[in-house]
Amino acid sequence: MNLLLLLSALGVVYSYAFYPLILRLFREGEPFVPSTPAAWPKASIIVTAHNEEHRIREKLENALAIDYPADQIEIIVASDCSTDQTDAIVESFGGNIRLVRADQHLGKEYAQLCAIREARGEILIFSDVATQIPTDAIQKMVSYFSDPRVGAVSSEDRFISDDGKVAGEGAYVKYEMWLRALESRRAGLVGLSGSFFACRKEICEGWDTQSPSDFNTALRTARAGLSAISCPDVLGYYKDIKDPNKEYQRKVRTVIRGITSISRHPDVLDIGEHGLFSFQVWSHKIMRWAVPWFMLLTSLFTLIGLGHSPLANLFALGQVIFYGIAFVGWKIPSARDHTLVRLIFFFVQVNLSIADACIQFARGKRMTVWTPSKR
Repeated sequence: MNLLLLLSALGVVYSYAFYPLILRLFREGEPFVPSTPAAWPKASIIVTAHNEEHRIREKLENALAIDYPADQIEIIVASDCSTDQTDAIVESFGGNIRLVRADQHLGKEYAQLCAIREARGEILIFSDVATQIPTDAIQKMVSYFSDPRVGAVSSEDRFISDDGKVAGEGAYVKYEMWLRALESRRAGLVGLSGSFFACRKEICEGWDTQSPSDFNTALRTARAGLSAISCPDVLGYYKDIKDPNKEYQRKVRTVIRGITSISRHPDVLDIGEHGLFSFQVWSHKIMRWAVPWFMLLTSLFTLIGLGHSPLANLFALGQVIFYGIAFVGWKIPSARDHTLVRLIFFFVQVNLSIADACIQFARGKRMTVWTPSKR
């Protein structure tokens, strides 16, 4: 029983703690160093929008301020059959800004596919309406493609609350960015920042409209023998969700879409075919989605051994404290101002949403039609 308890506890922490340590044992590849090309390649910025009349103008003004040769860049708004004034606002800009309206309301990735077919750029840059891009970000991003080994480039996220402070997800995002840096220097990212990333246009051939574009692009890059990398000097800024109660459902949707991707591309789990990249998918994705079930097993084995095993008694005390702190964070939102409470609450919330998503997926739930989170 003690062995089962230890193994289940190991399953809880593996993806977060042991996986990065194991990854560090693999030899790093040659660093990816950006260089200014002799001539800037044609770039297409694809902004996906669905009923964004309240913030599409701000996004387009942000895009127009980007420092990149005007004759080498175009801005395409991929409208996922918006029913408000989004399309009219986009068309009022003219110039380098084009509207591509999806012929069917089939979700974010389908709208992106419609834009990909119309794009003239060698480099395609995908960005959400909610993400603000620094003026120098596109030049920095495109500079990485001077290295022929690079197939896709992901920004690093900066998660900002309305008062300008790091929000509850901040420490977690910082951890994710650190992990992405480790993966970049090995077999490449297993998922890009969905709010701001770029790839070579040929990577988009065979675009899967049923899988999240951030994972789909990373997978297709690996299949092409290229690397998807994270770049610390390419930043994307996005705000906290205005309604915190909707954060849980956002996480559920994200996990369901992720599981859908794996189910549609099961070959990515074949280590014999994809080597280290498959190991990274297993460790970063599958083992992380398994965490809530390992947490459940840990609690079950603790209860079985309680009173009979000193180890089980110790685990029982630790779990009472851990879940007690999470409960305080749930009942008293102001308590989340304390870093420890915020991190534990966030960890429990994330894993509840993963468990919920797994159950919904098993019951046949799929998500393709997309409604952006209000921020």
